Amino acid sequence: QVQFAESGGGLVQPGGSLSLSCSYSEKPSDYYCIGWFRQVPGKEREGVACIIPKDDDSPDDEPRYAGSVKGRFTISRDSAENTVHLQMNSLKPEDTAVYYCATWKQLTIRFGTVLTLEGMNYWGKGIQVTVSS
Repeated sequence: QVQFAESGGGLVQPGGSLSLSCSYSEKPSDYYCIGWFRQVPGKEREGVACIIPKDDDSPDDEPRYAGSVKGRFTISRDSAENTVHLQMNSLKPEDTAVYYCATWKQLTIRFGTVLTLEGMNYWGKGIQVTVSS
C-alpha cells in the first residue's frame, strides 16, 4: 500500500500560481511513476503530470505532462524527503478541480497529449484547487 499526505491547495486568481506537495510512503522501486490526476465533480478523471524516478537520483527523473498543462506546470521530486511537488503557473479557471497524488504501475501516453489512468494503482484523498476571480 501507498500512503499520501497532500498539501498546498487553495484559491488563486486566474494567472496566478500554486504549488502542491505530496509526501509518500513508498520507495521509488515500488512504482513506475508518481504524480497527480485531477477531477471536477461529475466529470472524468484527468491525468495531469507524472514523474518517473531513476533509482534515487532526482535530477535524472523524467517528467510527463498532459497536453492541457504542459508549459505551465512543473513536476519535481525530492528523494531525500520522499516528496513530489507540482508547481502550477499561469492558472486558468479550467484548472479548477480536486487534485490527487497518485502512483502508476505503468504509464501510457496517447497521442503525446493524454496521460491515461489505466495503470494507476493508488491515490490520496485529494485537495481542492480553485482558480477564480
